[in-house]
Amino acid sequence: MAYMMPNERLKWLTLCAAVVVLASVGNTLAANPADSDQKGPVFLKEPTNRIDFSNSTGAEIECKSSGNPMPEIIWIRSDGTAVGDVPGLRQISSDGKLVFPPFRAEDYRQEVHAQVYACLARNQFGSIISRDVHVRAVVQQFYESEVNNEYVIRGNSAVLKCSIPSFVADFVQVVSWQDEEGQLYGTLEDQQGTDGKYLVLPSGELHIREVGPEDGYKSYQCRTKHRLTGETRLSATKGRLVITEPVGSVRPKVNAQDKHQFIDVQMANSIALLCLAQSYPTPAFRWYKFIEGTTRKQAVVLNDRVKQVSGTLIIKDAVVEDSGKYLCVVNNSVGGESVETVLTVTAPLSAKIDPPTQTIDFGRPAVFTCQYTGNPIKTVSWMKDGKAMGHSEPVLRIESVKKEDKGMYQCFVRNDQESAEASAELKLGGRFDPPVIRQAFQEETMEPGPSVFLKCVAGGNPTPEISWELDGKKIANNDRFQVGQYVTVNGDVVSYLNITSVHANDGGLYKCIAKSKVGVAEHSAKLNVYGLPYIRQMEKKAIVAGETLMVTCPVAGYPIDSIVWERDNRALPINRKQKVFPNGTLIIENVERNSDQATYTCVAKNQEGYSARGSLEVQVMVLPRIIPFAFEEGPAQVGQYLTLHCSVPGGDLPLLIEWTLNGIAIGDELGISTERVGSRGSVLTIEAVEAPHAGNFTCHASNLAGQQRYTTLLNVYVPPRWILEPTDKAFAQGSDAKVECKADGFPKPQVTWKKAVGDTPGEYKDLKKSDNIRVEEGTLHIDNIQKTNEGYYLCEAINGIGSGLSAVIMVSVQAPPEFTEKLRNQTARRGEPAVLQCEAKGEKPIGILWNMNNMRLDPKNDNRYTIREEILSAGVMSSLSIKRTERSDSALFTCVATNAFGSDDASINMIVQEVPEMPYALKVLDKSGRSVQLSWAQPYDGNSPLNRYIIEFKRSRASWDEIDRVMVPGHTTEAQVQKLSPATTYNIRIVAENEIGSSQSSEAVTIITAEEAPSGKPQNIKVEPVNQTTLRVTWKPPARSDWNGEILGYYVGYKLSNTNSSYIFETINFITEEGKEHNLELNNLRVYTQYSVVIQAFNKIGAGPLSDEEKQFTAEGTPSQPPSDTACTTLTSQTIRVSWVSPPLESANGVIKTYKVVYAPSDEWYDETKRHYKKTASSDTVLHGLKKYTNYTMQVLATTAGGDGVRSVPIHCQTEPDVPEAPTDVKALVMGNAAILVSWRPPAQPNGIITQYTVYSKAEGAETETKTQKVPHYQMSFEATELEKNKPYEFWVTASTTIGEGQQSKSIVAMPSDQVPAKIASFDDTFTATFKEDAKMPCLAVGAPQPEITWKIKGVEFSANDRMRLLPDGSLLIKSVNRQDAGDYSCHAENSIAKDSITHKLIVLAPPQSPHVTLSATTTDALTVRLKPHEGDTAPLHGYTLHYKPEFGEWETAEVSVDSQKHNIENLLCGSRYQVYATGFNNIGAGEASDILNTRTKGQKPKLPEKPRFIEVSSNSVSLHFKAWKDGGCPMSHFVVESKKRDQLEWNQISNNVKPDNNYVVLDLEPATWYNLRITAHNSAGFTVAEYDFATLTVTGGTIAPLDDGMGHGNVHARIPMPAWMPEWLDLNFMVPLIATVVVVAVGICVVCVALSRRRSDDMRGGQKDVYYDVVYNQTMGPGATLDKRRPDLRDELGYIAPPNRKLPPVPGSNYNTCDRIKRGRGGLRSNHSTWDPRRNPNLYEELKAPPVPMHGNANIYGHGGHAHGNVECHYRHPGMEDEICPYATFHLLGFREEMDPTKAMNFQTFPHQNGHTPVPGHAGTMLPPGHPGHVHSRSGSQSMPRANRYQRKNSQGGQSSIYTPAPEYDDPANCAEEDQYRRYTRVNSQGGSLYSGPGPEYDDPANCAPEEDQYGSQYGGPYGQPYDHYGSRGSMGRRSIGSARNPGNGSPEPPPPPPRNHDMSNSSFNDSKESNEISEAECDRDHGPRGNYGAVKRSPQPKDQRTTEEMRKLIERNEAGPKQLQLQQTNGAGFTAYDTMAV
Repeated sequence: MAYMMPNERLKWLTLCAAVVVLASVGNTLAANPADSDQKGPVFLKEPTNRIDFSNSTGAEIECKSSGNPMPEIIWIRSDGTAVGDVPGLRQISSDGKLVFPPFRAEDYRQEVHAQVYACLARNQFGSIISRDVHVRAVVQQFYESEVNNEYVIRGNSAVLKCSIPSFVADFVQVVSWQDEEGQLYGTLEDQQGTDGKYLVLPSGELHIREVGPEDGYKSYQCRTKHRLTGETRLSATKGRLVITEPVGSVRPKVNAQDKHQFIDVQMANSIALLCLAQSYPTPAFRWYKFIEGTTRKQAVVLNDRVKQVSGTLIIKDAVVEDSGKYLCVVNNSVGGESVETVLTVTAPLSAKIDPPTQTIDFGRPAVFTCQYTGNPIKTVSWMKDGKAMGHSEPVLRIESVKKEDKGMYQCFVRNDQESAEASAELKLGGRFDPPVIRQAFQEETMEPGPSVFLKCVAGGNPTPEISWELDGKKIANNDRFQVGQYVTVNGDVVSYLNITSVHANDGGLYKCIAKSKVGVAEHSAKLNVYGLPYIRQMEKKAIVAGETLMVTCPVAGYPIDSIVWERDNRALPINRKQKVFPNGTLIIENVERNSDQATYTCVAKNQEGYSARGSLEVQVMVLPRIIPFAFEEGPAQVGQYLTLHCSVPGGDLPLLIEWTLNGIAIGDELGISTERVGSRGSVLTIEAVEAPHAGNFTCHASNLAGQQRYTTLLNVYVPPRWILEPTDKAFAQGSDAKVECKADGFPKPQVTWKKAVGDTPGEYKDLKKSDNIRVEEGTLHIDNIQKTNEGYYLCEAINGIGSGLSAVIMVSVQAPPEFTEKLRNQTARRGEPAVLQCEAKGEKPIGILWNMNNMRLDPKNDNRYTIREEILSAGVMSSLSIKRTERSDSALFTCVATNAFGSDDASINMIVQEVPEMPYALKVLDKSGRSVQLSWAQPYDGNSPLNRYIIEFKRSRASWDEIDRVMVPGHTTEAQVQKLSPATTYNIRIVAENEIGSSQSSEAVTIITAEEAPSGKPQNIKVEPVNQTTLRVTWKPPARSDWNGEILGYYVGYKLSNTNSSYIFETINFITEEGKEHNLELNNLRVYTQYSVVIQAFNKIGAGPLSDEEKQFTAEGTPSQPPSDTACTTLTSQTIRVSWVSPPLESANGVIKTYKVVYAPSDEWYDETKRHYKKTASSDTVLHGLKKYTNYTMQVLATTAGGDGVRSVPIHCQTEPDVPEAPTDVKALVMGNAAILVSWRPPAQPNGIITQYTVYSKAEGAETETKTQKVPHYQMSFEATELEKNKPYEFWVTASTTIGEGQQSKSIVAMPSDQVPAKIASFDDTFTATFKEDAKMPCLAVGAPQPEITWKIKGVEFSANDRMRLLPDGSLLIKSVNRQDAGDYSCHAENSIAKDSITHKLIVLAPPQSPHVTLSATTTDALTVRLKPHEGDTAPLHGYTLHYKPEFGEWETAEVSVDSQKHNIENLLCGSRYQVYATGFNNIGAGEASDILNTRTKGQKPKLPEKPRFIEVSSNSVSLHFKAWKDGGCPMSHFVVESKKRDQLEWNQISNNVKPDNNYVVLDLEPATWYNLRITAHNSAGFTVAEYDFATLTVTGGTIAPLDDGMGHGNVHARIPMPAWMPEWLDLNFMVPLIATVVVVAVGICVVCVALSRRRSDDMRGGQKDVYYDVVYNQTMGPGATLDKRRPDLRDELGYIAPPNRKLPPVPGSNYNTCDRIKRGRGGLRSNHSTWDPRRNPNLYEELKAPPVPMHGNANIYGHGGHAHGNVECHYRHPGMEDEICPYATFHLLGFREEMDPTKAMNFQTFPHQNGHTPVPGHAGTMLPPGHPGHVHSRSGSQSMPRANRYQRKNSQGGQSSIYTPAPEYDDPANCAEEDQYRRYTRVNSQGGSLYSGPGPEYDDPANCAPEEDQYGSQYGGPYGQPYDHYGSRGSMGRRSIGSARNPGNGSPEPPPPPPRNHDMSNSSFNDSKESNEISEAECDRDHGPRGNYGAVKRSPQPKDQRTTEEMRKLIERNEAGPKQLQLQQTNGAGFTAYDTMAV
């Protein structure tokens, strides 16, 4: 089958069908070989355009194709050369993949890893090539992106760019931006809109709109991602906006480089077109797009896809139509600017060829059309079988298909980025396949009536046509017969015959005939229709005589029994020629008219005897018969007359007779005539024979039977005549000459050649036969003609008729051009002009053409070339000038000289010499610290041998201007570079050099040489004393070149100078900061001693050389003792001499240079700023310029270079008195007509004790003498009497001291008068009163009538009360002044004449109010507090006293100056709680205390290790690895190790002082035994207890099985064995607690009675309710503490607490409590209201794992609405834990009925263990009465109350009193946020800790928020999840401890060792204090008297702050301790101090 089927499956189905049909028909049809499945290659998987990969991953490129036969895959380069394997770098796998394995960076090869490849697929039908595959391997290189500052005018938009290095720019893209606060700005796809201030543009820039000043404070970084490696990184630099304020108006400005932009973007991506203009005022931006091909533009339409943000145009999902030129126009009021952007939107390229396959006959046209899409399309090209065709149009047309045109055609479309291809196949037609019947109908027998469908399928090439016959007669369409046909998709013709309602007469032999121009195929089969015989009408049959007649009788009907033929009623056959066959066929051979022309009858019969007859008339036709004829013998002569007669005696008439000459009908034009003779003859006549008459004359005779012809030949004698007459010829010398000479005639003429003798024609001679001269068929051939062959030649044609023909021609041989030099070399330097010359000799004109590498060189195509010609005498000189040579000019230039006679060529091998190309593939073969071995590939040498290579290298930071060089001969490609510096980054490149010059440098290779130990010494070493024990050493690193690696640090050695001792070295890490000096302080040195210091640097290889020794003294110290024998002597009223003796020499600690005298008036001494300093070198000095009669305080100190020494004890001296200054003011008031009252104010500076005042008076104008009157010093007025009325008097006053009279006051004049207006003699004054003292303010008035005196206090009319009253003299007396009394007091005197007033100002000097104390910072051993005075203080503050104490310790104090805003409390315990408060003091005394600050130092208790890391078990010992413990931040002090067998109760102490860094082995254990191990780890923050179970190994080293109690419990507590007959409830574990409870209840009832009697006698309820309830330690309950009142078993549990089943000694020195031991059990959770039976077998506890089970229920917390009574299992059940009476557990004794009023219940509390400490809330079960603030208090020490300071709540009790108001949480703003406080109230259930109750205060350590487990007591939160709750560090609120910390060695943070195990705990308290810690009730009752002074409300417990009895007595005498002490009594109510516990 020649037809190519497109569907393979259909092809095979069709083949199968054809085979079946052929088999069934039984005919053997010859089928053509099936080649329709053969086809050329087609790509199934074509590689992509770009393959980028990392050298760490490698790549595989797959290429697959199909075809038949299967194509071969070959990889080629872009130039068509095949690609081979490069070991390790490039391989071609067996399945055709191109594989690039991962490779090292140094193995990178550009020709492999940066190459354009293509995949070629080929088979026998053709070849196709894939699109270009750009392969690019990326070597992982370190890169850093940078963000630079952007300068922007305020109000404009800013665009920050992320600068990515160019070598990674193709692979790295910006994914996000962030500022320094971590705020992320995602890309456009991540953001919801474009309306925000920040927008990350698609191209990666950060767009910030409307920049304001606040934007200048942020800095931004971009985050980039490498698309090959996936690595993301932040930019190395942070960029920020530098915002400039506009100065005046600024027109829009655009950077020059931003004015024209070209942007490419892929379709469907987003793009931002920037318009980076700035101006002021802020500009308006408008975007336009140019209409393509015009200069017209239109505004860009903004929509959802195209948006404008400020000046930036953002186009989302770009389409090709967006491409074009855009214009951004920027305008403001000042001017305008524009930015032009050309946008190209690229769409992926694709191509398709139509049709993909076509079969074309030879010579027919073929057309392929390339249909392509994508943008932009730069080129279209065509290839055939992998070779370029040079066609660049989309339509390829082949006008006439030839054999070589078959094959594979490809169309390529390309742009700068990618390419695409499509392929098609051209097959040749002309292989005609004869028709073949593929499927046909079968013989069929049927009844008449139904329709019949007959089908024939035929195939062939060309497609056949099918016709139908019935019994040899063609079937035509009619009303019952329909013929139709169609062509299938595979080219077959399907034809069908439909017969509607078949009749019996329709039966017969049906035949389908498939016919095409190349053949016929047919198929026939019978259709039998039941019916009577019937013979269709037979047409007359004409047959030519002699042929064979074959006819079949057209019989219908079925069945037919017989068919016979008859002639003349005779059955045939009747002779041998006739044959009759049973199927009705009649054959008559060799038909003759006479015997066989007749009528034949066909008779058909069936068995029933029915018959049918049909007649056939046979007509036998006879062909014509021509009698042979001929012309006369021999050829005719021209002009001769000839005739021919054609006679046809035989054949049927009518006859047609015609004549032809040489096959052409004869007409009259040839001079020949024909004439018909009768019905059977014709005559041809030629009047005059001519040459054209020669030929074959034929007579044609034809009738109906056929045609016959007869031919005869006429030859005419014709003389020769020229067909081709020769002419003169000229031949190029050496060419093959050919001269044709042709003539015809009859007979055929003989053509001969002769050559003239000599140079003229005339005499000729025959040509000599030679190798190069021959005559063939009249043509003269002269091969390689030379000049010798030149001359005249004669050609003769003779045939014997006439004289013949002859022609003489001249054959001239003209020399072709000739070059004397055929090949030469010529060199030129690249870039310089060159001239190539060719001189051709030969016949002119000579044309010279130039070829370059065999390609025509046309100067029009390249203006570098110019061709000039110069005519020479012997020829032509052609010059080819090259303006500037290029490398491509290195070629073979050929000049081809041509003239009319030939051509010659000469070649010039042009060698363009240039500098070499840069060497490539520079690789490092080996390197060491100081050398590197390099190799490289030899580059293109520039057509000049390489002389040498120059290896250039430099340090990476240096520029290429500072380089070193190594010269290497040009023939080598390896070299070693030496004299490098170790551990240095070098950039190495290589330059090749030839005679022409040097190449460009190769790509630089960066290498880092190996490290070596530093070779240089540290520089700039300075040793300077810091203080007397410290030297500071500073230095700089060695020179960078001497590092030889990265310096890791330095060894600093020091020793005493001038000794032989070795250096002590310290190690200092290297500081990476550029240019920063290293420094080290050498501490603990000797004072003022010389030390030698050396330094050496080290790196990872080793240490460098020691530096030179630097010597330096430590600083001088300060004198440690003050000057002695300080003394002062008053010299005058303004000078004092001070003298002293130098301090002892041994205490000087240096050279005393000067002394300083510090002095100030004693009343200003407190104020540091008012002190004066005087320096002197001598041992005495005189102080000048002092205030007169002033007490001075002085100190002396010695000064060395180290500073000021210790000050001496203050000494005091008073300056001498002097005469006073004048009184400040004087008044003279008229008292009557003869009296004037003179009053005055004392002098401002009395300069001594005023002894008297002298009043001077003098009558004005008269020369009377001045009167004087002495007045005592205490009197400030004088009444002058006996004066004359209406006479003016002048008065003045002086003051006197013991020294003398002072200056006089101003004079004042007054005149006695009858009219006495009201005037006040007193002056406005300021009075300073001391707190609680009396104050009196005078108001002395005169006037007649007597004036009325009134007072106003702060503007309010005065009304007398018990504290203030008006004295008779008008003065106002204020008793016991308080702070509120300060202010203005005005006195008003008024009579009928006048009124007067004065205003006094009262200042109250009081002790300071409580200062503000806040926590600033904490460390592990220090607290920093900030101090601020109270805003209401009036008196100057002199300083602070800071009080602080640890949780279990004494109060300590520190003095803080008033100027210190912060104070460090140092040398504190790590991880410990502290209470801090402060008081201020001034010259009045100490003030109120601040609120107590509860805090803690950083650090935690030790943390549990993992058991496998800690315990290592053997058969008879266990090793403990204490290094596995974590110290929690506070150094470990020691461990206590205890152990016991599992079934024992008592613990054995192994050691109580195991050091933390050691391993410890517990020996003497029994093999195969279970043990319990208890470890107590101590540090200053507390201790942690861990209990472990372990079993020793067996003797053989095996393990043992766990114990089992029969109920699945592996651990069983030991139980006291009981007799079998005793009931179980008599178990001691049950009975002992029961009895103990009964005893406690009984004692409690007694205590209640006593307490009630006390309440009656001294009812505390009259005071604050809180005070009353606060006598009991109150503990908060844990979660779920509310009891269910509905439970019937409540009465049984109330007051019942089970006893412990074991006794565990308390861990000394701790707050470890046996109640809170945690044991592990396997019991499940108990329900809310179930009672746990303590009698069941409890579990032994092993390693702590199970969490505590809180009591569930209504978990109301105190202070939040819940009431709870009784201590239920100390609030926590732990699995396996027995009930115990907890220390400090409180019972409500309600008469066992909860219905009692809970407010009347008396709380009782069990006592703590001796030296035990309070557990955290939630484990101590004190119940709180309703409404109680619920504060938690704890104290250590058994049954003790502090003796002293019980009333000083804040100072000694250690917690702020909440008696007055519910205390808020201590809230420190420094750190603990609200979330932390929230957690404290919510996380208890999971942590197993306690809930804090109500509004109680909470320790809130602001600077050191402890981890959660520490806050909530979950010390064992580690791997075990089981808290030892009472060890929690956040437990008790407001803790205080008075006595417990008074242990020996209190200064040490390490607790003392515990007592011996058998120590009698009842006889000795842990602190071994001998003083009594108890007080009696009488003491409590008695201690109600007045206490304290001003500071009594809050005071420190330190003895130095307490007033002695003598001090109190003096205070009382001074009226300072009178009624003031009453306040406390009012405040405290009864004699109990809040938070004091009364021991019952």
